[in-house]
Amino acid sequence: MKVEEDVQQRWVDARLTLACREGFTLIYDEFNRSRPEANNALLSALEERLLVLPPGSHRSEYLRVHPQFRAIFTSNPEEYTGVHRAQDALLDRMITIDIGEPDIETEKEILISRIGLSASDALKIVHLVCTFRRRLDLTRQPSLRSCPMIGRIVREHELAVSKNDADFRALCADVLLPRAGKRYEEGAQVLNYLLDQLPN
Repeated sequence: MKVEEDVQQRWVDARLTLACREGFTLIYDEFNRSRPEANNALLSALEERLLVLPPGSHRSEYLRVHPQFRAIFTSNPEEYTGVHRAQDALLDRMITIDIGEPDIETEKEILISRIGLSASDALKIVHLVCTFRRRLDLTRQPSLRSCPMIGRIVREHELAVSKNDADFRALCADVLLPRAGKRYEEGAQVLNYLLDQLPN
């Protein structure tokens, strides 16, 4: 199959323009999922504090960026599917903070505050997922999303976080085993063992 791609620049006033004008903090989540040329407007905004706008009949061609304007960018590692390598010129204008895996206490608190689980149930789920990840030596999978995913379904369907609850066991298998990739069979053995260690 032959595919042709045509890229045209089109400017629409939205969050970036508003944040630059009013001095808000722009949160640009997973910025490296955008094509690099889509981020060109940020270069002058971050360095020269000018947002260059395409010519328009009723506005200036640039906007002076408010002194309080800040931007927070989040990104996935380059080896993730669907991400683009960030421009060196953009990276040069950032302070990069590498955020590793959260500790068990942090993941537990996320489940308590965001999902509403009890502390004991949250801790059981986090220990289960973290131990599964460690036993299979999975560096990125299962991600931080796995615990909230399991926790949300546990809460919505009032499942017992117990080795004797067949639905809970099936839920953990559905969420965790696909993330084991080619080590599915080994993952199933590890998961069953870990589930058997859970208290009733």
